[in-house]
Amino acid sequence: MAFKICSRLTALTLRLKSHPTAVSALSSGSGLTVEHDRQNRRFTVTPGSGAGDHDCAVLHYRFTGEKEVDLMSTYVPATFRGQGVAALLSQAAMDFLVEEKLKAHVSCWYIKKYIEDHPLQHYKELVIT
Repeated sequence: MAFKICSRLTALTLRLKSHPTAVSALSSGSGLTVEHDRQNRRFTVTPGSGAGDHDCAVLHYRFTGEKEVDLMSTYVPATFRGQGVAALLSQAAMDFLVEEKLKAHVSCWYIKKYIEDHPLQHYKELVIT
């Protein structure tokens, strides 16, 4: 039975990775999940069920070249602030850069601060100055 569950999960994972507009997710220890909406070029965290777009924390990016993006902005609603949500969004964006072998212009002040605060991750190597 465990084998059937694992093979189904593997098949689901492969389907998600192969679909160009698939939403991938990264979870934190606090139960918050970052979703990557590739089609709309954004990472989001939604506080809970029934929440609308206005309650959503978001990090926007855009492609500026073949292997270059601009990490443009982060927004966290007031009710969500102080919980590490912007850091979680930033981590997801940086992981995306690493996985896709991208370089980034960083327009967002918060993401710049996040990169400075995490020198051991070598994120500075991904930044175009």
